[in-house]
Amino acid sequence: MKTVAIVGTLDTKGAEFAFLKSEIERHGCKTLVFDAGVSGTPAFPPDVDTAEICAEGKDSLTALHDLDRGTAVDAMARMLPAAVKRYFDEGRFDGIISMGGGGGTALGTSAMRALPIGVPKIMVSTIASADTSPYVGTSDIIMMPSIVDVAGLNRISRTIFANAAAAICGMVKGRLESPPQADDRPLIAASMFGNTTRAVDHARGLLEERGFEVLVFHATGTGGRTMERLIGERYFAGVLDLTTTEWADEVCGGALSAGPTRLEAAGRAGIPQVVTPACIDMCNFWAPETVPARYAGRTLHHWNPNVTLMRTTPEENASMGRIFADKLSAARGPVAVLVPLKGFSELDAPGKPFWWPEADQAFVDALRADLRPDIPVLLMDYNVNDPEFSEEAANTLLRMLEKEERHGHCTNGNPAETA
Repeated sequence: MKTVAIVGTLDTKGAEFAFLKSEIERHGCKTLVFDAGVSGTPAFPPDVDTAEICAEGKDSLTALHDLDRGTAVDAMARMLPAAVKRYFDEGRFDGIISMGGGGGTALGTSAMRALPIGVPKIMVSTIASADTSPYVGTSDIIMMPSIVDVAGLNRISRTIFANAAAAICGMVKGRLESPPQADDRPLIAASMFGNTTRAVDHARGLLEERGFEVLVFHATGTGGRTMERLIGERYFAGVLDLTTTEWADEVCGGALSAGPTRLEAAGRAGIPQVVTPACIDMCNFWAPETVPARYAGRTLHHWNPNVTLMRTTPEENASMGRIFADKLSAARGPVAVLVPLKGFSELDAPGKPFWWPEADQAFVDALRADLRPDIPVLLMDYNVNDPEFSEEAANTLLRMLEKEERHGHCTNGNPAETA
């Protein structure tokens, strides 16, 4: 019988979590209840009480109760993951669910982020339709809107909570403990955007023909952070970083930044990487009214009703050239940079709205001025989506991997091998 972990504040939402527990058990799963309440007595006895969670964090329940609620929730969110992770490592549960408002969501997702990718995770939340990136992070948490507040049982909340219980039970019962056919092909990480889909699809096909499995990450901030995380955990034999647009958002204050550590993980791990400046010609905002006033007069393109792209300038591209040079020069493994001189994206091509060769050249000049001399920079007279460019990117990475294999450095991308 599968077991579902429930993380809940049983002091304030006991009736709601008691209902969730009964629904999960009605579907034939056992439950393991963690009480993350910070202000009072639980409505029903949990399996893991607040005192045990505090002890895991080398704190005391008395000290927690002496704090104001906001500080206490922050403290619990720091202690809870260790307790939940320990129980998971001991094989005590198969999936996890929680419910709450802002504080409850912070607590539940802090525990979920501590668990491996692939473990079923559902967070029923009042803020599920808002910006959930601080809560989800690079995890695979499913955020489920609660519709009404998690405050009492009524005709709507019962339906939502029952659906959530059915969903988590279906996930843990249907989860594959291992793939039906083990795939031991070496893994390649690749970054993609709508404006580089043709390039990445072509390169992926070439790499898969040579026996690699390619995991493609959407360069939307979260995608880049997730890719960097998994690179750092040694999942990959190589990295085809064809889409580095997230740096445009970091430099310009756009909506899809992956943060200031993007382009660092492969270098630290010594993993072969091929990098291109694809889509750094565009910074991403949401609907047109979200573009900051300071960018009035800039070239904009409405990609869809909810996404507005802004063309980057020579100054911004030069800044990115220096950043790329700094990040890649620190790499411990093989690196190559490929530059498509006929445009960094679908929109950056002759006759297209973002065509601005001088801006692209500013990136190239700054990169070459500061990049470590032994790192090759290949300038190609193609657009990033021309098959000749993506073929050369794939072949460059293949040559790196072959050289690494000859020297005994290449793994199949299994983190257990390089731990």
